[in-house]
Amino acid sequence: MKTVILSAIAATALAGGVAQAQDFSPNAKGDLIVHVRATQVAPADDAAILTAAGVNSGLKAHVKNDVMPTLGFTYFLTDKVAVEAILGTTQHDIRAQGPGTDALVRKQWVLPPVVTLQYHPLPAAKVSPYVGAGINYMLFYSGKNKNGFKVAVDDGFGYALQAGVNVKLKGDWMLNADIKKVYFSTDAKINDGALKAKVDLDPLVSSIGFSRKF
Repeated sequence: MKTVILSAIAATALAGGVAQAQDFSPNAKGDLIVHVRATQVAPADDAAILTAAGVNSGLKAHVKNDVMPTLGFTYFLTDKVAVEAILGTTQHDIRAQGPGTDALVRKQWVLPPVVTLQYHPLPAAKVSPYVGAGINYMLFYSGKNKNGFKVAVDDGFGYALQAGVNVKLKGDWMLNADIKKVYFSTDAKINDGALKAKVDLDPLVSSIGFSRKF
């Protein structure tokens, strides 16, 4: 995550200097921007695994990070207000960890589309920051249980906060760096409920890529 964020900052600063010497196109109502990004999804802290009676088992559920390519589509309702939808999918290892224990219990694919409403305060600037907020839906699919465990994870809705910047290059091209904090909690059941966990996934979604306006 740190590597992705630092790379985004460095690339944004470099592209900002390049943009000063190039022609560029300001944002305008009706514009559609298509983003192609490399995105890291980093879930938050581990969650305690409880027995069916609610007793702490001493184990924690750990969900690993993943990096994926994503597509984003931003449509400008006005010069300063836009709506964005992102699409991508990641695969995460779910592990049960504790004293003397580190067991892979499931490999899980997740489709987490996010839709945000954005505000762009400087639509005519070469370096154009924005903030946003919206909703997401976590759809878990094609999971594979491992090492004799049986795991079920509930789908559901969450919400997201967003900050980013478009650095306008020549013509309709731009560099984009974007960070979203997605707030989502799910119930995980292990071995038909013999063990359970309330998992606050709350991933940090960090992206960098190139974009084109149409």
